[in-house]
Amino acid sequence: MQSINQIQKAYFLGIGGIGMSAIARYFNHLGIQVFGYDKTPTPLTDQLINEGIQIHFEDHPALPQSLDLQFSNTLVVITPAIPKDHQEWHWFRTNGFQILKRSEVLGLLSQSFDTIGIAGTHGKTTTSTLLAHLLKQSHLDCAAFLGGISVNYGSNLLLPDKSKSEKLLVVEADEFDRSFLTLFPQMAVITSTDADHLDIYGAHDTFKSSFIAYANQVNANGTLFIKHGLEIGMDLQKPFFTYGFSSEASVYASNIRINGDANLFDLTYFGKQFKDLSLGIPGLHNIENAVAASAIALKCGLSEHELRIALASFKGVKRRFEYIVKHDGLIFIDDYAHHPEEIKAILNSVKTMYPECKMHVAFQPHLFSRTRDFMSEFAMALSKADQLYLLDIYPARELPIPGVTSESLLDLIQLEHKQLLSKEALVKQVVANQPSLFVLLGAGDIDTLIEPLRQGLLKGV
Repeated sequence: MQSINQIQKAYFLGIGGIGMSAIARYFNHLGIQVFGYDKTPTPLTDQLINEGIQIHFEDHPALPQSLDLQFSNTLVVITPAIPKDHQEWHWFRTNGFQILKRSEVLGLLSQSFDTIGIAGTHGKTTTSTLLAHLLKQSHLDCAAFLGGISVNYGSNLLLPDKSKSEKLLVVEADEFDRSFLTLFPQMAVITSTDADHLDIYGAHDTFKSSFIAYANQVNANGTLFIKHGLEIGMDLQKPFFTYGFSSEASVYASNIRINGDANLFDLTYFGKQFKDLSLGIPGLHNIENAVAASAIALKCGLSEHELRIALASFKGVKRRFEYIVKHDGLIFIDDYAHHPEEIKAILNSVKTMYPECKMHVAFQPHLFSRTRDFMSEFAMALSKADQLYLLDIYPARELPIPGVTSESLLDLIQLEHKQLLSKEALVKQVVANQPSLFVLLGAGDIDTLIEPLRQGLLKGV
């Protein structure tokens, strides 16, 4: 990449993506003029426009041509979600512009910091956002590129306090398309290596090998934590520490008490115990995420007092176990979960917290390939619901795969009460049923139903 000082303009193809938008915001903060294309408007693109970034939603080369972009001072950043026949991408290629993947730009930007990379099939967004919060609320501070919108800060980009000299950067290290191999962190966490993205990797062993390669890129004098029990520990070429719930781990949680949405636990950190810590968000899986974040934060130099205050004040991440409605007559929880292990963790936590309520769950499968690869695992996880509303598969970047449908998934789910519905019919059916406990799951466009569901359900309370 050219020197940041040479870049006067940046053009983002797929600017509405959560990772792309964080870098776009960072460039905008630096005073670089930022432009972008995305397929559809979203609340996130609305926010970017309000921050002064020019965005359009029509794929046409005349639009970037009208901006007087010069290949000598303009960087084009692209997400893998952009199709190869995209007209604007073709125009930039044929006119000699420098085009970099989002992961490449993030890797280059991270070289100016002491980078902490949080990787894993699931858990990385909450863990990285919580770690950034712990550091921001301490004497250390940090910058952060996050894979979700922090509720505490209302953004996926956190900037360092200019009055502090700390050069820590927290990044979500994404395994998709091997993106995290552009990072060479000073400190790192690996939360999980459950199979995913097999359309890219082909086999689970290949998938795990990429995590081993990422772990081996951690600075020779750096620190690596992996979840206790992960198989990749046997294949790593460098020292590492473990975290989790097992007393065999270097850092672990014990004496866990979940009372409603209150999470209390004791933390043992290399033999030192911190009793009665309180986490500001619910879910047993989030205590495990908190152990990982706390391990890194304490390694960075947080005091016990700073850790206690920041854990308790953490408000979570948008669309990660997010309460949409929470009062006596109705609990409505929304979550981005799109992998069977994530769904299982969420539904187990909800059942533990609200054992007396029948759990109504709506799910939108994400990607034909993921649905094909984990059909039986999805069926087992979703069978934990009492009433299931299933949507059609959200295709994202993929074309349909013959025989891979929501109907075939529905047939495998062991439930008496289950339905396959359109998005419009789902809202009507859920509102008609008036559940007291409702969980919305998925990574596609199911989040567009949050507001109509909220309004409809509240009318019946």
